[in-house]
Amino acid sequence: MPNRIIGVIGGGQLARMMIPPAVELGIELRVLEEAEGMSADLAATGVGDYRDLDTVLAFAETVDVITFDHEHVPPAILRELQSRGIPVHPGPDALLYAQDKLQMRAKLSELGLPVPDWAAVESADELGAFLADHGGRAVVKTARGGYDGKGVRGVSDASGADDWFLALAEDGRGGALLVEELVPFRRELAQLVARRPSGEIAAWPVVETVQRDGVCAEVLAPAPGATGRVAEAAEEIARRVAEGLGVTGVLAVELFETTDGRVLVNELAMRPHNSGHWSIEGAVTGQFEQHLRAVLDLPLGSTEPRADWSVMVNILGGPSEGTLQDRYPAALAAHPEAKFHGYGKAPRPGRKVGHVTVSGEDLDDVVYRARAAAAFFEG
Repeated sequence: MPNRIIGVIGGGQLARMMIPPAVELGIELRVLEEAEGMSADLAATGVGDYRDLDTVLAFAETVDVITFDHEHVPPAILRELQSRGIPVHPGPDALLYAQDKLQMRAKLSELGLPVPDWAAVESADELGAFLADHGGRAVVKTARGGYDGKGVRGVSDASGADDWFLALAEDGRGGALLVEELVPFRRELAQLVARRPSGEIAAWPVVETVQRDGVCAEVLAPAPGATGRVAEAAEEIARRVAEGLGVTGVLAVELFETTDGRVLVNELAMRPHNSGHWSIEGAVTGQFEQHLRAVLDLPLGSTEPRADWSVMVNILGGPSEGTLQDRYPAALAAHPEAKFHGYGKAPRPGRKVGHVTVSGEDLDDVVYRARAAAAFFEG
């Protein structure tokens, strides 16, 4: 098998969760972490700035293929790796659309995929014109950066993004903000697929995500009631995104299911994603194993669920005193059916420090048990 050493840029919890399947597959995993002691420190072979070409090159020369814990590595660096014959998955031409929301919206529109009505705006006047055409309310997003609710705000006045316009002006490079219609949605969905360089695609069932304060709090897999048209539409959209953008590895497409029955693309992530954590125990092939298979261009595994329902609950913030490990004895004793994942992070308000997954036959019971297990780590 060619390409046996995988290098992961970024030392967060996504890189950490790639370690167990790498061990199981007999694949060596190396991690370039941003600082010592990060979540994926177990596999770290380098520490440094992913924005520094020399640092990334030195790391990349020790591996056979590069992949990511996040999408923030500058495209110029990734193109330099490619020019030296180092495979990068996903490549910079695809990652561009996860790094820049304006580019993403333009490309998805070009491909004829369903998205909210949107515009690039460079001033309060342009924002005001969009608001006037969309009922006086809209959502504004920074084109780059932002996650877990950051870089996103609802506005109902043309001055609602003045600070962001000022920041763009002070940056000296100009630019625009993304403004979108305020979508009347009944719930948020996520569709994950994996695509290998040779073109094979595998899709997991579409899931429902529950957000609190802009952060994913729970995932229900599969999405309740999402059969037939909705499930087919979600999978078709994700497949078209993967093929149209040339994504390799795991792709997460976050979606709105609107009150009038449409399915619209909200965001993209070109890496394993929070909405797919349930698959570690809940599917025949979890997203982290599948991502490793995909970036090595190996045949993809079955994505069939192992149970009728799986529910993942994020542990947000963690205990106010002590560590997650301090809470394990009571939590494990009370919920032997639950699977606990700690990210090796210190507790902090709002921070994702771990998650819990429970699977079973009755959705209400599974939701209750997953929430109860996660509650051991709160307060």
